[in-house]
Amino acid sequence: MTTSTTTDVSTIREIVEDWAKAVRARDYDGILARHTPDIVMFDVPPPLQALGIDAYRRTWDVFFAWSDDPVVFDITQMEVTAGHDVAFVSALMRCSGTEKSGDRVELAFRLTMGLRKTNGHWAIVHEHHSVPAS
Repeated sequence: MTTSTTTDVSTIREIVEDWAKAVRARDYDGILARHTPDIVMFDVPPPLQALGIDAYRRTWDVFFAWSDDPVVFDITQMEVTAGHDVAFVSALMRCSGTEKSGDRVELAFRLTMGLRKTNGHWAIVHEHHSVPAS
């Protein structure tokens, strides 16, 4: 790995860790901070697809209505691959919440993020949360 690639990987890891920390703090500004205005996200609960930063923000209302307090939103494994101006992250994560039935659920899920580097700054352009099919 070149020094710039090593630096980019470290920077991207920090972006993702800061994002997860913002989720745990219910900090909308922190959650949105490193996403592009035209973010595309595929999520587990409906809506399946969120187009743009406003739609992305609304998906967090759904999550916070479901999630336990304090919010459990932990990265258990993360891999980062960075090129000159494009990168992706694949991670395993866990969260917990309460279903409408009242049952508490521990959810292991997968996270994939696509990032683009513009003017020396990395931003998340794509985010995908998924769970294994049962």
